[in-house]
Amino acid sequence: MTARFDPSWLGDPMSAMLTIKRLAVVLVAASALAACGSGEGISTPASKGRVFKIEPGPNATGDMVAASVSAAPKDVIEFGCGYFDLSSGLLLQNTEEITVRGCGREKTVLSFRNSESPEGILAINVRGLVIEGLSVLDSPGDAIKMKGVDHGTLRNVRTIWSSARKQENEDTITKDNFKDKLEVACTDPARNEYAKSRDYTVSRNTGRYGIYPVESRNILVENSESIGASDAGIYVGQTNNAIIKNSRAAYNVMGFEIENVQGGEYDTNIAECNTGGFLIYDLDALTQYGDRSRMFNNISRNNNSYNFNSGGFVGNVPRGVGFITLSYDRIEAFNNIFENNDSAGMILTSYELVDPGLADKKIDFYSEGVHIHNNKFINNGNRLPLPDLQTILASGGSDINSALPLLMGLKNVASLDLLNGAGLYRGGHIVWDGLYDELSDCPYPVDSNGQPVPKDARGKPQLTNEHPNPSCHYNAYKFNAEGERIKPEWFTCINDNEFVSGSTPYLNFHGIGGLEALDLLGGNLSGDALIAVVKGIPQLRASADISVHDCQAKFGKVPEPLPPVVIPPFTPSGNASPAPSDQEIARLCGASVPATAINSAALGVNCPTLDQYNLFADPEDPRSAPNGGGVPYSLTSKLFSDYSNKYRVVFLPPGEKAIYKSAKEDGANAAILFPVGTVIAKTFAFTDVPNNTENSVETRLLIKRRGANGQVRWDGLPYIWATENGRRVARLTLGGGQASVSWDFTDLDSNVAHKGSTPSYAIPHANQCITCHTNDDVEAGSAPIGPKVRFLNRAYRSESSLPTGQAQHPVAGVNQIQYWCEHGLMTDCPTELGVDPNTQIAMALNERIPIFNKPGDSGAEPNSKQDIEARARAYLEVNCQHCHNPRGAASNTGLYLDTLRAVNTNYGVCKGVTAAGGEGTGGRDYDIHPGKASNSVIPFRMGTNDVTARMPPIARSVTHEEAVVLIEQWINTVVDNSYEGADACSGNGRSLLQRLMPG
Repeated sequence: MTARFDPSWLGDPMSAMLTIKRLAVVLVAASALAACGSGEGISTPASKGRVFKIEPGPNATGDMVAASVSAAPKDVIEFGCGYFDLSSGLLLQNTEEITVRGCGREKTVLSFRNSESPEGILAINVRGLVIEGLSVLDSPGDAIKMKGVDHGTLRNVRTIWSSARKQENEDTITKDNFKDKLEVACTDPARNEYAKSRDYTVSRNTGRYGIYPVESRNILVENSESIGASDAGIYVGQTNNAIIKNSRAAYNVMGFEIENVQGGEYDTNIAECNTGGFLIYDLDALTQYGDRSRMFNNISRNNNSYNFNSGGFVGNVPRGVGFITLSYDRIEAFNNIFENNDSAGMILTSYELVDPGLADKKIDFYSEGVHIHNNKFINNGNRLPLPDLQTILASGGSDINSALPLLMGLKNVASLDLLNGAGLYRGGHIVWDGLYDELSDCPYPVDSNGQPVPKDARGKPQLTNEHPNPSCHYNAYKFNAEGERIKPEWFTCINDNEFVSGSTPYLNFHGIGGLEALDLLGGNLSGDALIAVVKGIPQLRASADISVHDCQAKFGKVPEPLPPVVIPPFTPSGNASPAPSDQEIARLCGASVPATAINSAALGVNCPTLDQYNLFADPEDPRSAPNGGGVPYSLTSKLFSDYSNKYRVVFLPPGEKAIYKSAKEDGANAAILFPVGTVIAKTFAFTDVPNNTENSVETRLLIKRRGANGQVRWDGLPYIWATENGRRVARLTLGGGQASVSWDFTDLDSNVAHKGSTPSYAIPHANQCITCHTNDDVEAGSAPIGPKVRFLNRAYRSESSLPTGQAQHPVAGVNQIQYWCEHGLMTDCPTELGVDPNTQIAMALNERIPIFNKPGDSGAEPNSKQDIEARARAYLEVNCQHCHNPRGAASNTGLYLDTLRAVNTNYGVCKGVTAAGGEGTGGRDYDIHPGKASNSVIPFRMGTNDVTARMPPIARSVTHEEAVVLIEQWINTVVDNSYEGADACSGNGRSLLQRLMPG
């Protein structure tokens, strides 16, 4: 059947009324569609999977969400021709062999302009994904993101943002004009924010990435296009085996980007009217570092749009760059054309110039093993951006996109070699900063057990952000036994290129060498200084001698051609279980059981209503006493969800026990291990103490199941409460929903009063549960993240002051770990708990995070620096760490927030943002800037409700004010320059360019 809206689900209008903003995201019909896999809108070929057909109209969002939740191997989600106005993103997780397709990118347009999801299409942990034949328009964040995807193909897709995004004008792409607006030409890019392009107006308000595979494998992007991204148009990052071919990127900040990729390939693409055309580089502190990329038969032209990014490395790229690289080994670029790029055809630079203060000592600062041959260069570097001295001075020299062209231009002027095309204020066809390292005496790096890290065939350590940070950069693998650099393997070779006259063919500007002799930025260029230039300050003058890169002449050889990237054939896993029939679901869920027993036989299927599982004594009240031996539990600090109070209950199968797991022994993500058949219920209720009422809005279940194929996984099921015929009923709503809620209560831990309301409390759909609950090192599906020892080490107490059946449970007032161990609910418990009779904290465990809003709960002096830090970190762990960890949904950011690690670069100290486009940083530079919350991204993202930037991105619509105050207090008054990595943003050697600044 097709999803339809039933007004009876709105319930009692006098209560906090449940609303469904997305009318097509239905309660019964959408879940039935997802569960049964047949009916109107779905075809089922005999030997293939199902085809979920979605047509434009008011039901499109609901049909799309229901299809994505239900999608199983070999299924197709097929969008019809036309314009789709969608209020939620398309999310696929933990499945395989899925195809998402439209009628063609000119005919099928998925608009996410009014969506409350950051991404347009998001795929996580999917094997064998094909997305083809459609355009993704105006997504708030990334347009198409794939994370943890193996064998992902994007073919004939377009990602695009309307010209002058968020301005309601004639440039907005709508259902009435999309046929005329999707094709965007490149003739006159705007070189500054005051200029106007006749083709397209770029905007900081567009989403970050267009096409965005990250932490994936075997990725193919072909015949595709991205327009208008405020970071990169077509990007592949932290990925093995990636091919981008026959595609186009225009009016993005960076057209194409290969970041920390092992085995990348650019083949026959066009980059035009971006800020920069192509980028191959490594970013620090991420899951892996890159190696080996080929770039051939591409065209990079007219990439002269001003930089409209708000932060991160890409925000430092000067306009007018055809190609740029730093910190990436083995690049072969051949048969490409670089034309009409204002600053340079190619820039070869290093972190020694742009960011030598990096705290990450695992990353190699320099690009080496680069081979540039048989390319054509036309009119590059002849319109070098004039320096914005005010911006440079205001930034202390850290504004690289202004300072780098200035440095190039000054060095070229200083060369005074007019006869050879140098000596003018301009860049060149190929520009190199001339920087490389000398042999260091650093020891070989080791892992956390003191063992040498693995190395590749050339001897380079294969470090990741999970390895300890060495004290210095190891680089002995580049040198022979005599300490001489191994060339050409660890050098840049340039040969057999065509340089069309009229531009400087080659420019080595020697970093900032020689500039210390002059006060150029201060404007004091005296006659004596000019004479000194003429007489020769060695590194002040740029060198035009490209013969140093003639490896054939100097070393008798050039680097061996890099092998092509090969994507192996996809092999299905065969792990999919068949879906139960409607008849089987009805039989199991309708079974009669004793009043105090749960319906265990039905736990293997998705029952349409919550009461069919018989989990609670009162089927209309999920706050009532649990049946079947269920035990309520509470956390020390909890996830913020719009000031809701939570009722959590764990139900173990009869005779079964959970297994105690310690974070210190089993890792930061380790939760208590539950047996198959366990149910964890969490109800979100909004409390009105003055009126003595509490409105239960949703109950989420996590059920640990074993499929017919033997595979074990946790399934997340959202149930939404409503009043039907005078009775409270919670219905399965795989499509999620939205509710209007209000609250008026005093927090029992902080004694702070909270009163407010929101019309848009978000109830995640089933796949969004997996976003937070899945990690690579935990059980499959929506594994529990709350029941961890360090979160449970407290006495149980209901979060609400109102009386409930659960508040009267025998666990009340007792340390929860002690209760579970003594009542046979958990095995492998420590022999000594050492529970303090006054605080009910198990002190002997030495494993606990404090209540974030209760000064002194850390055990330190209330509001001391130690106490503030412990409580701030507790909040960040509970609210952020489930994604921000090396195995989580945000692992690609390199920002990890568990309380077991030190507060250093990977915790955000002076860590530049990884993906910042649009307004995602609020104009701030670092995740945590010691002493400067005003320049720290974390409190900004916690405090904003903009869907493109807010954190967490789902399940909240208002700001948790007291948490923001705490985090800002911690950054301003506790985190200082004594923290590891703090020098990276203190102005102490942050950039070589900064050394030129006064003081």
